[in-house]
Amino acid sequence: MSRLAGLIRATLLCAAIGAFPSIAAADPYEADPDLATRDEDYAAGKRAVEKKDWAEAARLFQRAEIRHPDHADLQNILGFSYRNLKQYDLAFQHYKRAIEIDPRHRGAHEYIGETYLMTGDLADAEKHLAALKAICLLPCEELKDLERAIAEYRARKLSLSSQGSPLQPMRRRRT
Repeated sequence: MSRLAGLIRATLLCAAIGAFPSIAAADPYEADPDLATRDEDYAAGKRAVEKKDWAEAARLFQRAEIRHPDHADLQNILGFSYRNLKQYDLAFQHYKRAIEIDPRHRGAHEYIGETYLMTGDLADAEKHLAALKAICLLPCEELKDLERAIAEYRARKLSLSSQGSPLQPMRRRRT
């Protein structure tokens, strides 16, 4: 009887996932995966991201932004493009806009947290980790990724400080 119940549950779960194909196939960082079907610049920008052509991606996403200024996914991926161009101020601007539009946008919280780490701001990265913990009732990919990034950041910082990082001069030993 329990095998039958398990089979029924599995069948119902598969049917539920199949009933919402856009959710099953969605990029985990997109709240609205359908924008690519509605906007050619956005779709072309995503293709540029896949090729890691960050300048072209930013250019295309800027064009799409003219038509969709209040689209959180667009703001997030535009921020991601700027981050990869090392234009952190613009990246922060777009991540913050994405979060303003959708305060529960998991991808924007993850990416802004990672960008804070890239700029040496652990405290602000941890604020976005806390936001993800509140958003993701069950552990989500974005939460795990930011937790891992923070752990790696702390480990690197600890390693550098124990080796006498160029940022922290080594203390001379008294003899």
